[in-house]
Amino acid sequence: MPDTQSIYADIGGREAVEAVVSDFYDRVFDDPVLEPYFEEVDREALYAHQVQFVSAVAGGPVSYEGADMRAAHEGMGISGDAFGRVATYLGEALRENDVAEEHVETILAEVGALEPDVVGQ
Repeated sequence: MPDTQSIYADIGGREAVEAVVSDFYDRVFDDPVLEPYFEEVDREALYAHQVQFVSAVAGGPVSYEGADMRAAHEGMGISGDAFGRVATYLGEALRENDVAEEHVETILAEVGALEPDVVGQ
């Protein structure tokens, strides 16, 4: 696995992560399957948490301070299909923002490892 400390810097730091997260949520919020999961969510807070999360996963100088994944998704009944769609959209947003494929794969592997804590909670 590539050194995650280099990913954050390689992709362009916070500005690049914010662009990725913005593109990611454009896709997520436009998906009718995912829309119900976000009806009652504070989107600004969600965006801020996602920037922090992606930054931390990419090895940036940030620690993720949100709820643990299981607690954050408890009671949401997220399906495997919904999780897969979110992961797909994250990959698309990373690639659209010119993140190197090796970094995309590393980030998606980190996200994929969270599936048991997110799906079906």
